[in-house]
Amino acid sequence: MTTNENATPVNFIRHIIDNDLKIGKNQGQVVTRFPPEPNGYLHIGHAKSICLNFGIAAAYNGTCNLRFDDTNPEKESDEYVQAIMRDVEWLGFQWHELRHASDYFEQLYDYAVQLIKDGKAYVDSSTPEQMRANRGSLTEPGKASPDRERSIADNLDLFTRMRAGEFADGQYVLRAKIDMASPNMNMRDPTIYRIRRVHHQRTGDNWCLYPMYDYTHCISDALEGITHSICTLEFEDHRPLYDWVLDELQTPRHPQQIEFARLQLEYTIVSKRKLNQLVMEKHVNGWDDPRMPTIAGLRRAGVTPAAIRDFCERIGLTKQNSWIEMGVLEYCIREDLNENALRAMAVLQPLRVVIDNYPDDQTELLEVSNHPQKPELGKRQIPFAKTILIEQDDFAEVPPPKYKRLVEGGEVRLRGSYVIRCNEIIKDSAGNIIELRCSYDPDTLGKNPEGRKVKGVIHWVSEAHAQAAEVRLYNRLFTVPNPDNEENFLTVVNPNSLEILQGCRVEPSLSGAAIESRYQFERTGYFCVDKDSTAELMVFNRTVTLRDNWVKD
Repeated sequence: MTTNENATPVNFIRHIIDNDLKIGKNQGQVVTRFPPEPNGYLHIGHAKSICLNFGIAAAYNGTCNLRFDDTNPEKESDEYVQAIMRDVEWLGFQWHELRHASDYFEQLYDYAVQLIKDGKAYVDSSTPEQMRANRGSLTEPGKASPDRERSIADNLDLFTRMRAGEFADGQYVLRAKIDMASPNMNMRDPTIYRIRRVHHQRTGDNWCLYPMYDYTHCISDALEGITHSICTLEFEDHRPLYDWVLDELQTPRHPQQIEFARLQLEYTIVSKRKLNQLVMEKHVNGWDDPRMPTIAGLRRAGVTPAAIRDFCERIGLTKQNSWIEMGVLEYCIREDLNENALRAMAVLQPLRVVIDNYPDDQTELLEVSNHPQKPELGKRQIPFAKTILIEQDDFAEVPPPKYKRLVEGGEVRLRGSYVIRCNEIIKDSAGNIIELRCSYDPDTLGKNPEGRKVKGVIHWVSEAHAQAAEVRLYNRLFTVPNPDNEENFLTVVNPNSLEILQGCRVEPSLSGAAIESRYQFERTGYFCVDKDSTAELMVFNRTVTLRDNWVKD
């Protein structure tokens, strides 16, 4: 039993495990696994499964394996294997054992031979088109293949020769012999082996005969001693096949398959095929593009592992598919970053301000807090000089109602610094404002001016000392909540999902900050140092705005 029940929400899977432990099932053990196929990068839906499987194991003092379902070498690669391992570790989990389905290829083959000998499997020469035509429908039974009654001896001979590479790809398959009239289509003599001459990223060219997922998965679970095989709801109809294979083979362990609703997050897609299409057709800049729902993309965007784990905990587990609002994930991100991100000042669209009454050759180092609610995070020094930069929209020549920032003849406080007054506007020949001439009150550092109240506070950086930066403002990749419902999901890709701001300036304390360092740019949002940063030009990705400003259609 978990030793911290009061702190951990109870869900239906925990109820099942609690009951299993109560009756002494599985000798009191809890062993889970996370079994991705290495044919792409992990996404936010996988994060839910990772948190669930590793979290369940930890809660019950059990173990969790990471097992790669590498039975489809045409689409798999070591690049994806390494990326998946990085993602699992980055999320904060460590597997008990690293396994691969290919570890069991010999045992899987031997089990298939056993099924043939028991009259429970046969070699079939039907083409894929013939098999589809003979499978039947939900209202009509399927038709048996002419090869279904092939003799055991002939089946064994053909299967041995299939392994030896005597036949062309697709010439034969091995099918389980179950029930062509079953109301469950998955039980109508499913294919369990097929011939594929494809180089495997682990076993090389040792095999030209590869097992199918439904056959491989349950046996791999049994061989690893998995007690609870937790998977998403689309595998519920596959559970009878899972149990049939293990029952027929009489494996020493028979794991219990439990299904839960997969994560469906608005404004995203999690189909690996479609994600791959986005990458290959360059609608995004790689698998780790911050607009992608991949764990690598979320990481590059500046999302923390803690925020993802919190999100997965908050949405809970159900047996009913439902859509999760993007705002829930963004809330978890803001909660974590508000608590842990250091503060900094950055000017994304600079407007030059010259303080006429400040000494030309003077620079002050002003001390400001790294986090207003966490004094233990210390302070930093920011240079203040005669010429500073502020945001263009922090000045208005014709201010709207209730405008509390800088106007001509008005005052505003610079964050952590002095009160300044705008005395003159400088424009270019086209009438654009290019500079403000201001004055400062030297008696207002850390205190209010005498006899007057200044309401507005704006951020700034010293022009001479600021670090050059490029800032990438990321928005949601799709314009509709469920792009999968569209006939062509590419038609609803958001054309404004990325805005790149050049000429930005950040305070000099950020110069040389480590990749993935996260900051709250005061009054602007949360940002992360990108891997494209150089000594001359830092690059920041916007993780999330300070508050939800997404307007729903």
